[in-house]
Amino acid sequence: MINLKLLVLTFSFAIFTAMTTDNWPNFRGANSNQLPAVQKLPSEWSNTKNLSWKYDLKGRGWSCPIVWGNKVFFTNAVLEDLSLLPSASGGGRSENPADAVYNFEVICLDLNSGAEIWKKVAYHGVPKYKTHRDNNYAPETMVTDGKNVYAYFGMTGVYCFDMDGNKAWEKDLGTYPMQSGWGTSTSPLLYNNVLYMQIDNEEKSFLAALDSKTGKEIWRVDRDEKSTWGTPIIWKNSIRTELVTQGRKARSYNPENGKLLWELDLKSGRTISSPTTNSDMIFMGNEKRPDGGGTLFGIKAGASGDISLGEGKSSNDFVVWSVPESGIAMASPLYYEGLLYIADRNMGKLFCYDAATGTVVYPGTKITGAKAFWASPWAYNGKIYCLEEKGTTHVIQAGKSFKELEKHTLENDIFWSSTAISNGSYVFRGEKAIYCIR
Repeated sequence: MINLKLLVLTFSFAIFTAMTTDNWPNFRGANSNQLPAVQKLPSEWSNTKNLSWKYDLKGRGWSCPIVWGNKVFFTNAVLEDLSLLPSASGGGRSENPADAVYNFEVICLDLNSGAEIWKKVAYHGVPKYKTHRDNNYAPETMVTDGKNVYAYFGMTGVYCFDMDGNKAWEKDLGTYPMQSGWGTSTSPLLYNNVLYMQIDNEEKSFLAALDSKTGKEIWRVDRDEKSTWGTPIIWKNSIRTELVTQGRKARSYNPENGKLLWELDLKSGRTISSPTTNSDMIFMGNEKRPDGGGTLFGIKAGASGDISLGEGKSSNDFVVWSVPESGIAMASPLYYEGLLYIADRNMGKLFCYDAATGTVVYPGTKITGAKAFWASPWAYNGKIYCLEEKGTTHVIQAGKSFKELEKHTLENDIFWSSTAISNGSYVFRGEKAIYCIR
């Protein structure tokens, strides 16, 4: 009987693992690295080829889709009166009215058909802060553990729904000013039934840990930071598990109690990208701005205290290497088969570095026809995929020689959100629609 029970449990665990490893539960996937599980994915696509379905959007949002099983989740901010959206000026986007009533929506679609399973309004009312016209009121990506889904709408609140759309709890973490009225975008992070919220702003920055079942605050630590927009990650290395954040300084915390483990001066710049890891190394950097930034850092596990580089130094005991003018900007770095890839913001270039040494494998190399990369690149089957804002995914051969292979385009939309990859499908979010390629 004992052996039979053990066999049943083992089989059940195997089935559960098989069902869950293909999920895409948060920003940049299950391991926050934009690498899909081994699966067969479409080799080409367009508006007329391998487009399984398209879901038109009425509102605005930059939140990336997430996927659990056959369900796709994302958020959207919809004006109650769509006629209040002013006309665009100078070829740019129109402003987001700050004094109008919105519905901040959480939406669940069927991955197989694109049919709307449910749609819930997390918040109905006037926004609690003003945001930039190139941002919106739904930029943060949701997160799920397969039991509940969690949405954060900037300074408005955190909202927990079960998988059927029933609201379990909500929590207001306060409203604080952001730099230059640019709005927010830092997504929540979920680990071991704890929801981590990095709330960096111009007035009172902090990192909070919430019980994911109830929303009750477990711990909170103040942060000596101003506005940031990057999302934290969990780094599981051979020494310990760390909660790593970016800002003017990178900081690592013990996820159990918020104790600071180490910090690193990132030499200013603007934080929008998120770190990526390779087991015992973590890689990160800030976008170059007039005050600094642009340096990419490779840090090894086991650090403690202040590991900032001394004047004129490019490495130390824990900063294995640093590379200035690295190209790091909006898109997060991609680690794949020993190399790091950086897609720059405005020039349509791809940079490649040796992850172990920081050595330049090839400098910023222009991708034919590409201009701006906001979405994070992904890798699959020996290829690097870079989604340009106009909808063309440029496919580059992985490895030490730059070689363009092919292009796949979704026309007539703008793509700033990173792609979800699950169950043999690509789920893209544009300004106008959600697209499923399979």
